[in-house]
Amino acid sequence: MHVPFEGPGHIAAWAKKKGYSMRYVKIYENDPLPEDEVFDLLLIMGGPMNVYDYHIHPWMEDEVDWVRRKIEDGSKILGICLGAQIIAAAMDAEVLPGNHSEIGWHPLQFLPALGLFRIWKEHPGTRTVFHWHGDTFEIPEKAIRIAGSQAFPHQGFIYDERVLALQFHLEVTKEAVKGMVENCRDDIVPGAHVQTEKEILLTTKHIEGNNLLLEEILDWISLERNTENPKPDKGNIE
Repeated sequence: MHVPFEGPGHIAAWAKKKGYSMRYVKIYENDPLPEDEVFDLLLIMGGPMNVYDYHIHPWMEDEVDWVRRKIEDGSKILGICLGAQIIAAAMDAEVLPGNHSEIGWHPLQFLPALGLFRIWKEHPGTRTVFHWHGDTFEIPEKAIRIAGSQAFPHQGFIYDERVLALQFHLEVTKEAVKGMVENCRDDIVPGAHVQTEKEILLTTKHIEGNNLLLEEILDWISLERNTENPKPDKGNIE
């Protein structure tokens, strides 16, 4: 965790249901990164900081290097928002400011390539998910792009069937959305892809479905697999 108001959200409920224990590494409290600890799944959560601002956040470079080592040692990893950008940087892909911000509940298109991984029980399509970001990333070499929006075509990728980066937030609960609004209210500047505070807080109908979708992702990434990577259908973002 990089800030106290962007925690695991519904992931914690899934972990409890599955019998997993969770250990929290709180960067904002200067917790050390666990070099030798064994874990089933590494979750890298979000935060308002930028990956490329090493001069403002000197710990960021160390975290990117640490995540690079975890990718290289075969760990299973899920990164959300800033966590997705950290994974991209760790895989030597460029993370850079977008042309605008995307904040609130907006449509996201899942690419046909995702169906090859059978993460979703139904064919991937478009659904409304929660966004809060202004940066974007290039898709790392050997990774497969799996999602995009009209505002940001690069919203997620999979690498080696065990590293998953999601720019958007399927994990949010009502309380998590409220916490992000309270702590990042200054980001809500009128724009083509920015909802008002009222719209953000009153749009709760998508939360349950997105949480269930996230459970399918977590079930998938936590499985033991020994298969070759399928060839992706790149798809288009409309």
